[in-house]
Amino acid sequence: MREDEALSGEIRSQVDSWIANRVASSGWRGVLHRGEDIAVSVALACMTIIPLAEVALRKLFHTGISGSTSLVQHLTLIIGMLGAAIAARERRLISLSTVTHFLKGWWKSSANLFSGSFAAAITFFLCVASLQFVLSEREAGKILAYGIPVWTVQLFLPLGFAAIFVRMMLNIPGGWKGLAIAILLVAAVVWVGIRPPVAVGHLVIPALCILLLAAVFGAPIYAMMGGAALILFWGASQPIASISLDHYSMVTNPSLPTIPLFTLAGFFLAEGGASKRLLRVFQAFVGWLRGGPAIVTALVCAFFTSFTGASGVTILALGGVLMPVLMAARYSERASLGLLTGAGSLGLLFPPCLPLILYAIIAKIPIKTVFLGGILPGILMVAMTAWWGVRQVPQGAARKAFDAREAWNSLRGAKWELLIPVVAFAGLFGGFATPVEASAMTALYAFIVETFVYRDLRLFRDVPRVMTECGLLVGGVLLILGVALGFTNYLIDAEVPTHGAEWISGAVHSPLVFLLLLNLFLLVAGGVMEIYAAIVVVVPLIVPISEAFHIDPIHLGIIFLANMELGFLMPPAGLNLLISSYRFNKPMPEVCRAILPILAIQSVGVLLITYIPPLSTWLPSLFK
Repeated sequence: MREDEALSGEIRSQVDSWIANRVASSGWRGVLHRGEDIAVSVALACMTIIPLAEVALRKLFHTGISGSTSLVQHLTLIIGMLGAAIAARERRLISLSTVTHFLKGWWKSSANLFSGSFAAAITFFLCVASLQFVLSEREAGKILAYGIPVWTVQLFLPLGFAAIFVRMMLNIPGGWKGLAIAILLVAAVVWVGIRPPVAVGHLVIPALCILLLAAVFGAPIYAMMGGAALILFWGASQPIASISLDHYSMVTNPSLPTIPLFTLAGFFLAEGGASKRLLRVFQAFVGWLRGGPAIVTALVCAFFTSFTGASGVTILALGGVLMPVLMAARYSERASLGLLTGAGSLGLLFPPCLPLILYAIIAKIPIKTVFLGGILPGILMVAMTAWWGVRQVPQGAARKAFDAREAWNSLRGAKWELLIPVVAFAGLFGGFATPVEASAMTALYAFIVETFVYRDLRLFRDVPRVMTECGLLVGGVLLILGVALGFTNYLIDAEVPTHGAEWISGAVHSPLVFLLLLNLFLLVAGGVMEIYAAIVVVVPLIVPISEAFHIDPIHLGIIFLANMELGFLMPPAGLNLLISSYRFNKPMPEVCRAILPILAIQSVGVLLITYIPPLSTWLPSLFK
C-alpha cells in the first residue's frame, strides 16, 4: 500500500501544480482558462442531470422534459469542442507519432514547426468549413428547444476550431521567429488552397504526402483525418462544408452521449481511491492461489479499462501499484513488464467500454447486443492472459493461505464500487432507462460514491478538475470522430466499400480464408491507427464485405475490437508499448521483448474468437 500512497502523493503533487498554474494565471487569459474549465464541467453536469430528470418525471408523473434528447445531443457537441480547445491549450491533442522524441535541437524544432504549421492550416480550413455550415443552418431557422436556435449551438464548431488554431500557432516553438515562419507557412497553404498554381488534380497526391509527413512528425490525429478529408473534397471540387455537416451529425448522434458519461464515471473511479480498494478485493480472493498476483493483475486491469477505455490510463494509474506486487511475488522483471503491458487493454471487450459503444453506433446495431457479445470473448482473453501469468510463477514462490476475514473486510470496503457494473447493467437491461440514461445513472453513482461515500474527491477542489480532465479527453476523441466521418463518407460516396466487397468476393470464396485475411488487416490497422479513428474509418469499409460472407455484425464487431486490443501490443508503435516504456522508464526494445509471449497468447485468443462465433453471438441471442 505504501507504493500506492506514493503514487497518490505524486498525482496529488501534479494536481496541486495544475491548480497553482491556473491560480497564477492572470488577466484575460487566466479568466478565459477558468471560464473554459467551468463551462465544460457545467455542460457535463447538465448532461448527467437532464437524462436522470427525464427518467424520474417519466416514472413519477408520466411526462418528461421537452426536447431533452436534443438538448443532451447538443451538449455533446459543446463538450466536444470545449474539451478540444482545452486539449489544444494544454498541448494534449491526441497524436500517435513519437519521432520527435528521438530528435534533438534544430531537427526537433524544425519538425515541430512543420507539423504544427500544417496542422494549424488544416484547422483554419476546418474552421472556415464549419462557419459555412453554420451560416447555411442559420438560414434554415431551426429551433432546438425553448426558443433556442440550433445555429447558436452549432456556432461552437467554428469557435472551437478557431480556439484550436490560435493555440496551435501560439504553441509553435522558436518564439516570435518560429511564429513568424509558421504564419508564412500557413498563409502559403491557404493561398494554394484558394488559388492553386496548377490544376487541383495534380496537387492531391503531393498534398496527401505532405500530410503524411506532418503526421509522422507529430501532427494530431484529427489534423491527419480532417486534412485527408479536406484534400479529397478539394480535389473533387466538392464543398468542404459537408465535412462539418458530417462532424455535426456524428457528435449529435442520439447514442453518442453515452461516451462522455461513461468516461466521466471512469474518471471518478480512477481519480478516487478505487484502485487500492479493488486491488485489495482481488488480492484477498485470488491472491492466495498459485500465480495469484498475475490473476489479480489481469482482473484489476480489465475492470479499470472497461470504464476508462483502452487509452493507456490503466497502465499509468495502476502500473506503480501492480509492478511491486509482481516483483514481491518473485516474478522476473521481464515477465512483470510483459504482463502489465499486455493486461492494460484487457477490458476493451467488457461493457461499458467506449469502443464497444462507438462500434455499435457506426455499425448501426443496438448497444446492448454489442455489450453482451463482448462478455464471453473478454473473459477468454482475461483467462488466457492470467494463465500465462500463472505459468511464469517461479519455483518455490511463497503462497499465502486464504484469509476469510480479510476477504470479507475487503468486500465491505469496496462494496459500493463493486456495484458500479450492476448499476450500469440494471439501467441497460432493466427496461426503464435508455443507454444514455443508464450511462447518466452510472456517472452520478460514481460521483456520489467517490465524493460523499469514500470522500476521496473534494467537491469544490477535485471534482471540477476531474470533470475538466474528462472533458479534455472526450474533446480530443470527439474531434477525431467528427472529422474522420467526413473522410469515411468521401470513401463511401466514391463507392470504395462496394468495389472492395466485389473484389474480395471475386478473389476469396471461403469465409474462413476471408476471416484470416481480415484478422491480418485489422492487426496492422490496430498497430498504426488510433482506435477511435479506426472504428469510424475502417468499420464502414468492412461491414459490406463481411455481409457478402454472411458474417454476423456482432461477431464482426468483437473480431474487430479483439484485433484492436491486440494492436495496442504490436511492435514497434503499439500504444501500450509506448505508454509502458514511458511509465516504467524502459527502452522500447526491452518492452517489445517482454510483450512477445503475451502477444502470442492473445493472438491465439483472437483466433478462437474469430473461428468460434457462438462466443460472440450466444449471449445476445438469449436476449432477443
